[in-house]
Amino acid sequence: MFLTISTTGSPERPATDLGFLLHKHPGKAQAFSTSHGTAHVFYPEASEERCTAALLLEVDPVALVRRGKGKGRGGAPDAALAQYVNDRPYAASSLLSVAMAAVFKSALNGVCRALPDRVQESLPLRVEVPALPARGGVELARGLFGPLGWARVDAVAVPLDERFPQWGDSRYVRLVLEGEMRLVDALRQLYVLLPVLDDAKHYWVAPDEVDKLLRAGEGWLAGHPEQKLITSRYLSRRWGLTRQAMERLELVRLAESDDLEVESLDNAVDETTDTEERPVPLAERRREAILTALRSAGAARVLDLGCGQGQLVQALLKDARFTEIVGVDVSMRALTVAARRLKLDRMGERQAGRVTLRQGSLSYTDRQLKGYDAAVLSEVIEHLDLERLPALEYAVFGAARPRTVLVTTPNVEYNVRWETLPAGHVRHGDHRFEWTRAEFGAWARQVAGRHGYEVDFLPVGPDDPEVGPPTQMAVFTTAAADTEKTHGKTHGRTDRESGEKTKEAKAA
Repeated sequence: MFLTISTTGSPERPATDLGFLLHKHPGKAQAFSTSHGTAHVFYPEASEERCTAALLLEVDPVALVRRGKGKGRGGAPDAALAQYVNDRPYAASSLLSVAMAAVFKSALNGVCRALPDRVQESLPLRVEVPALPARGGVELARGLFGPLGWARVDAVAVPLDERFPQWGDSRYVRLVLEGEMRLVDALRQLYVLLPVLDDAKHYWVAPDEVDKLLRAGEGWLAGHPEQKLITSRYLSRRWGLTRQAMERLELVRLAESDDLEVESLDNAVDETTDTEERPVPLAERRREAILTALRSAGAARVLDLGCGQGQLVQALLKDARFTEIVGVDVSMRALTVAARRLKLDRMGERQAGRVTLRQGSLSYTDRQLKGYDAAVLSEVIEHLDLERLPALEYAVFGAARPRTVLVTTPNVEYNVRWETLPAGHVRHGDHRFEWTRAEFGAWARQVAGRHGYEVDFLPVGPDDPEVGPPTQMAVFTTAAADTEKTHGKTHGRTDRESGEKTKEAKAA
């Protein structure tokens, strides 16, 4: 199996930086033992102008059989022979992906301490795989790599025998990719798509393969037009794992879309002239309403579920009464942006101890989310399909069960007040629904009744007498929370009365 990655450069930014990014020195050949053979990394050329890194994987078919990894398809008359006589040593497959993960681990993780800035830069890359099995042929190869931003995707079918063209083409293609691309993105695409094109995995596909797929597919798989095919083939058509991965990818796609309304709508709450003060954006009003409700509830430990890029987490950190803040989001990209926004790497130890950012899906229960004072779902529910709301409902109200839950969502009745929003359109292209006040109220009361909460409704933004506020907020509280508040007030009043009586007795 053979793979080359080439780039060009200049004296100011030499092409040999590729060696730093891959963590493999261009001046020497290196060999690494893998579970399927020996991986060799060497550089056929290495100069300031052009540098090429080559990965050669030597696979021993006999060793594969002995480890139980290379068995032929059961039931075929030549299955026994196929275990030993096959294309595994020559054609790129999942074995090459495994070798890439072992040899280029740091590069796949986007880590380079020597040149950290270069990791985030697009390089002029040329990737070539001379022999790649493609069940789906040239068209599928182009369909998989074409939407990923490559300037050139050249997939050429390899003939069965060049001496006899009438025999037609084999199932192998020669693949060449060229374009401006971050090295980490190119490696992750190859890691996923090589076994997808081969349509085979040469090792047991365990549930942790879903996490591997989502990590390698971050930033490109959620929006890929062939997402379903990629997911199914990568997970060896194991339906349970495929369904789980598809659900998580859908949540990633939703999370990576803008959680807030279009900026022009946020700022169009009130009409103003040039001489008047600019109105407070709706997003800011929403955060302030949430903070006020949390303070009223006496919450100290708060979950921001669907935290996105961390705007609410940042606001919570400014108030010392919130002693523990956990931001949860399905998108690692959003969490990375949130970490940069909060400056977590430069935050003092005490302040950093108050905040945690975690990746997680709101459709699944999580024991670590239990026991918190409050949870916030700010502009989250409208991004989910209606049939998926019960899963979120149970995960939050049934399993995590915080004392207070705040839910905000757009009020569709208010949309007529925005002249820039066409009639019949939702505020954001990714909203699956937008409810009237009656619809939101009916849903919230049903949720409260099913899980033992009380619910109140508060307007966010100007409360129009005809169509209501632009954002509607439901405040759910458990009976236990109400009892605690009442008990606290009664206990405080009893202490004060006792103190007064003591003073009176001393005076007497």
